Amino acid sequence: QVQLVESGGGLVQAGGSLRLSCAASGRTFSNYALGWFRQAPGKEREFVSAISSSGHTDYAESVAGRFTISRDNARKTEYLQMNSLKPEDTAVYYCAADTRHTMLVITTPTVYDYWGQGTQVTVSS
Repeated sequence: QVQLVESGGGLVQAGGSLRLSCAASGRTFSNYALGWFRQAPGKEREFVSAISSSGHTDYAESVAGRFTISRDNARKTEYLQMNSLKPEDTAVYYCAADTRHTMLVITTPTVYDYWGQGTQVTVSS
């Protein structure tokens, strides 16, 4: 069983930055494929970014060049550095972990088997 706990959300003005963290339990964190998703009110959950166990990454077109995903296996923590934030980035952000397809960069939410509880990010104009 893997538990994921997000932190770092909050209220920020447009153009500002936030760093989200996702702390994980489990002995084999370095083998997990990890991802970030977000869900705005009235919208479906959408892919933001993902990182494989070997460090390969992928980003949604809407955040590429502004967001950076990373992982610290020693700390069992995944990060999402968000710069140049826009009001349309407002959403609940979720981290996710997959323990089965570790070498892949996974962009489909249904593949992930563990999820955090979410952290609210609000960007004011």
